Amino acid sequence: QVQLVESGGGLVHPGGSLRLSCTASGFIFQIARMYWFRQAPGRGLERVSSISPGGGSSEYTNSVSGRFTISRDNNKNTLYLQMDSLKSEDTAVYYCAIDERGVRRGKGTLVTVSS
Repeated sequence: QVQLVESGGGLVHPGGSLRLSCTASGFIFQIARMYWFRQAPGRGLERVSSISPGGGSSEYTNSVSGRFTISRDNNKNTLYLQMDSLKSEDTAVYYCAIDERGVRRGKGTLVTVSS
């Protein structure tokens, strides 16, 4: 079955950086478009970014464009999210997912941006 395991979250100061990872199994990672979602405290699920199967194209929500970079290593079945210039409003649980609605997602990793 599909398994997605996120890691790399933690506490970081505003302006800092984090790199999230998501290891995938149970499906053919190399042909799947992959997504990052987040859910801030008291708010709904928000799609942050997605990347094509080959990694050649990606998209970002406006609030993270220019600060976050999505990438993937198809040899390692791993998805990444490099997050730079973090802001307090980036505080959320971050999930990787294999569908555009975020239904099939991992358990998430918590990112807290605070001074």
